[in-house]
Amino acid sequence: MADVTDLDSAFAALGDPVRRALVSRLAHGDATVSELAAPFDLTQQAISHHVGVLRRCGLVEQRREGTRRPCRLRVDQLALLGGWVDEQRRVWDDRLDTLARALDEES
Repeated sequence: MADVTDLDSAFAALGDPVRRALVSRLAHGDATVSELAAPFDLTQQAISHHVGVLRRCGLVEQRREGTRRPCRLRVDQLALLGGWVDEQRRVWDDRLDTLARALDEES
């Protein structure tokens, strides 16, 4: 599976609260769609749709184990998103530090 190269689709996928909840659940271990659907007042078809969105943007993979099709969080891909967020935080921290120094020099 390819790396997350389209940040827009990954962040858009995570913009939905159900998909964020699925990612949080999968962070604790693999689960089938029926296991993922259990805590929600949604059909398995709706959960399958959400899993499909997460699969298409590369955050979740699904494999066959006999008759089961467990889903697994692609932590490596989630880490790429986290890296992008961390880089943005560093840039803004540097900018704010520069502004703070300039304001200190003025006073």
